[in-house]
Amino acid sequence: MPKTRKQKEEEVKKLTDNLNNSKSVVFTSSKGLSVADSQDLRRSLRAEKVNFQSSKKTFLKEALKQARFNEVEMTDWQGSIAVAFGTEDEVAPAKILNNFAKKHEQLEIKVGFLEKELISLEKIKELALLPSRIELIAKTVGTIKAPISGLVNVLSGNIRNLVNVLNALKETKN
Repeated sequence: MPKTRKQKEEEVKKLTDNLNNSKSVVFTSSKGLSVADSQDLRRSLRAEKVNFQSSKKTFLKEALKQARFNEVEMTDWQGSIAVAFGTEDEVAPAKILNNFAKKHEQLEIKVGFLEKELISLEKIKELALLPSRIELIAKTVGTIKAPISGLVNVLSGNIRNLVNVLNALKETKN
């Protein structure tokens, strides 16, 4: 059954809202991807809080126009297009889709946006190599913590040595 005009407008509005609220966006074509593989992809994207939406090119073109993303050229793209929206982590959509595309040749990454700037397939692959936001925070905390831990170890070492010397003196007097 064909979609009504209202349903079409709602889909375009949802796409536009996702485009406006995302830190990163990755466009893919998944022509020939099996249903099971598609469900695996959606599951892994959902686990990282990445929105994933398939759409017709006409709806996507209208949403891109409304969101003022005019740089995307979709004339040679075949089939429906799926879009991954990274609202929390900029790296997550690129990382998940790039890893999935390595195992499944049917998934083809087209282009993307990072902070509303158009990025190419090569830039998406570079972005996929970056550590996630949580990994970067953990590394930063570890770097900040390292000097403090070293200081604590040095200070406790002096006290430990003093206790050992006093204990040795006590044992020699007994």
